[in-house]
Amino acid sequence: MRPTRRSASSQPRGQKRPGAARAPAAAASAAGDTRAQRLAGHPGGRSRAAKPRPRPSSPRAQEAGPGEAPPEPALPPPPAPAPSVARLDLGDQRERWETFRKRQRLTCEGAAKLLLDTFEYQGLVKHTGGCHCGAVRFEVWASADLHIFDCNCSVCKKKQNRHFIVPASRFKLLKGAESITTYTFNTHKAQHTFCKRCGVQSFYTPRSNPGGFGIAPHCLDEGTVRSMVIEEFNGSDWEKAMQEHKTIKNMSKE
Repeated sequence: MRPTRRSASSQPRGQKRPGAARAPAAAASAAGDTRAQRLAGHPGGRSRAAKPRPRPSSPRAQEAGPGEAPPEPALPPPPAPAPSVARLDLGDQRERWETFRKRQRLTCEGAAKLLLDTFEYQGLVKHTGGCHCGAVRFEVWASADLHIFDCNCSVCKKKQNRHFIVPASRFKLLKGAESITTYTFNTHKAQHTFCKRCGVQSFYTPRSNPGGFGIAPHCLDEGTVRSMVIEEFNGSDWEKAMQEHKTIKNMSKE
């Protein structure tokens, strides 16, 4: 009878050969050693993360000596407060100023406005006016005796545009900037401004004086106009009329 050979497959399941359990543990240990060697920054096993990186120093820190705190940045000086009436050097006139305010029952701003309105434009009066619906309101400093231009150019003839001219510094729009629309044509230098609601042109920027305003005298409030002189202007031949006229181009200058 032939003897039977026993192989590894004939061993009962669940049993391991001697030394089999040691191989995975050794492999894990070797892998751990390799990882530790990769992470080591120098002999002794310290990792790179444990080594702090030097931070670049700012120019201010370099100026400071070792162990000294860097100097604080210089702050800009605070803005000077706006001078008020109480801080103004009125001298001997302070008592008169206070008496004037109390007698007229005015604030400091009201008293200053009264004096400015009286003396800022001597020889002129303050006119007020606006469109028909009241959405646009303005004030303008001009003479009580107005010099009116009656232009016959294509657009002025259709809208019956009569106006007097003032520098821009003497005109102030009180309200209605959002209610104004503008029409231009040809050279687009003249800015024909109208109220969006009622369509009235109470002022505009004329081509002859782009640095000023042309004010419609019929849109002024009553009580400030003493007289009006009307001059016809041949706007249908605009270039020739401007060349021949002696004063119109300077009416928007101070």
